[in-house]
Parts: sequence; C-alpha cells; structure tokens
Amino acid sequence: MKTIVNILAFSILLICSVTTVNAQRKIQILSAVVKDKKIEGAEVLIQKNGQQTVVGHTDANGEVLLQPAFADDENAMIIVKKDGYSTLVAKCPCQGLTYAISPVMKNLDGVRIVLSWGSSPQDLDSHLWYRNQHVFFNQKESRNAQLDVDDVDGYGPETITIREKVFGEEYVYAVHDYSNKSTPSSRGLSGSGAKVFVYIGSSLVKTYYVPQGKQGNLWTVFKITGGGEIEDINSFTGLSIDDPVNLRYNASAGVASLVYVDKPEALRLNKLGTQAYDRKSYDEAIRYYRAAIEKDPDFGQAYGNLGLTYKKAGMLAEALWANRKAIALANGATAATTRAGAYYNIGRIYEEQREYAKALEQYRMAKSEKENPVYDTAIERVKVMM
Repeated sequence: MKTIVNILAFSILLICSVTTVNAQRKIQILSAVVKDKKIEGAEVLIQKNGQQTVVGHTDANGEVLLQPAFADDENAMIIVKKDGYSTLVAKCPCQGLTYAISPVMKNLDGVRIVLSWGSSPQDLDSHLWYRNQHVFFNQKESRNAQLDVDDVDGYGPETITIREKVFGEEYVYAVHDYSNKSTPSSRGLSGSGAKVFVYIGSSLVKTYYVPQGKQGNLWTVFKITGGGEIEDINSFTGLSIDDPVNLRYNASAGVASLVYVDKPEALRLNKLGTQAYDRKSYDEAIRYYRAAIEKDPDFGQAYGNLGLTYKKAGMLAEALWANRKAIALANGATAATTRAGAYYNIGRIYEEQREYAKALEQYRMAKSEKENPVYDTAIERVKVMM
C-alpha cells in the first residue's frame, strides 16, 4: 500500500472541496502539506458570461459558503485567489471536486503540474518521464524534479514540480488509474472528472480536462519538447500493470508513447536471439532482438546485440543505428561494457569501409570506457593504415 508522504514547506498547495450544506455549497481551503490545516484569506469567485459573483474570503476554519446559482453550471468558472499563489481558474460544475493552487514559482525554468479529480477512483497517480528518469509515487525525488504530493483516497491533489527544466530534454506527463490498474477496459479514469493544471512562474498556463466516455486506465496528457513547448497528447491506453515502475516512456518510437516493460520476457527473447546468432541464423536473431526491444524499449544490451547481428547480415547503416542506441541507453553495472562493445562494433564497420579516421575515433572511445587488449590492437592497426 502506498502512503501519503510529508511534503516540503515550499511546495504548499491548497485543496478546494465543495459540498452541499443547507442549500449552499461550502468551500473549504486546506493546506495539502499540513494535514487538516485550515487556510484563511483565500478569495473565491464564480464567473459566468463575464459576470462575477465574489463569494468572499475563507474564515479561520478555511471555509466560505457559496450560493448554488452557478456552482453546478457547466458554463460557469470557479476562480480561487490568494497572495503568493497562482490564480486557479477551472470549469464548473464544482460540487464534489478538489482543486489545488500553486505557490508562485521562483525558478525561471520551473514547471509545476497539479492533478485533481473527484471521489472515484480513489487513487490516480501522476507520472513524469524524461531522460533515464521516472518520477512517481515509488520514486518521488529525481534529477531536478520531485513528486510533492501523493494522494490515495480521492480528490487529490497529486503534484509534480520540475525545479529546473533542462533545455533539449523532452518531458512526458501521464495519469495512471492505480485503482483500476488491472482493468484495461475501465472507464473509471475517464469518468473521474480529472483536471491537470500546468503552472509556470506566477501563471496557470495550461489546463487539461480528462476526455469523457473513454476506455483505458492510462491518460497520456502532454509532453514538453526539448525547446520548452507544451504539446497536447490526450491519448487513452488500456494496460494491465502489476508494477508501475515498469511503465516507461518509449523515446525510441519517435513519438510520445508509453509501454509497460516486461523485463523477463525481454531477457528471454534476447537469449533466443543470441542462440540464433550462434547458429548464424541472422534474420531469426534480428527478429528476436527486435521483439526483446519491443518488450523493453530501453534494453541497451539488446540494441548492442542487434547492431552486431545487422553487421553480420551486411546491413551496415542499421548496424550503426543500433549500436548508437545501445550507447545512448546503456546504464547500470554493465553500462561501460555495453558502450565499449558498441563503440568497437562501430569502429569495425568504419574500418572495413576504409574510413580509418572514424574507426580510430570509435576504437579510442571503446578504450576510454573499458581497458581491453583488443581495443589497443585495433587502435595500432588503423594508425598504420592512415
């Protein structure tokens, strides 16, 4: 079971919960970082067709009463304001939903993503992927980003803050219905009333409303391009997920797509590929290695094996591509070995094409990753040929 964690003070968010009390809607503003702490002085407005009704300011209990005239009107907007926080604007109906307003962000390259929803499903999760990083409930802190709030009993918020966006890196944000993680055809997420608010600086710059009438337990909402542009995705996928740590952004696809990684199956297929390679059945080996990569798009070793097999099959351009992917994806205890082998394989291709300067560069890169007499011999050999 997941648990709600304590939150750093600087990431304070507010929860706006609407209920019916004596023919009025009671709105309560709470701090999401200090349990049950009431926030005084938040201003709430309802706006429709340019007309504003100032509901008032929350009292010492964090409460204000709202006349129901516009509260359930889908053409109305709820607005929550407080000094030091970005103004929140969202579509009604408001009853029974939760909203969060973000403190003004000081970092020029910061981004905050806030998810709110209704009472059901109880547990929706925010996920953020970028280069070799995955921020979610099981990995709350990552490079330049963190999960500020994890909610497991409905309403939210779930909040992820990118402290400093790195230029050139792509970020993908999605919402996973953890309550229905084993039900790919569920409509719970689509019917949750989920809303995603994206904040930059002091402004709410983008709002997403969950598409209605959709099947699926994974809503891929948007991506931030390497240049900083926010691009809509709004796609639904149904996956049966045992462990969300294996839910990955498939960067190799060239588009924003998410896959559930099946590591045991990827390892099995990679082993079958190696057996086919040893039999010199290169076409069969290529099929197995590609199948392994489909099960685990970040499987650097499989890319390295694929590159070597492409070379044996005379597919040199494909071999260069696969080896370069192996280098880019290499991680963990075997990363240096994987990179060294891929650099060496690239060097062999260039050497056989008599492009000795390029071959020498790749052999030196292999040696820089890992000492091996084979690399030394290759370096000396191409030096003589230049």
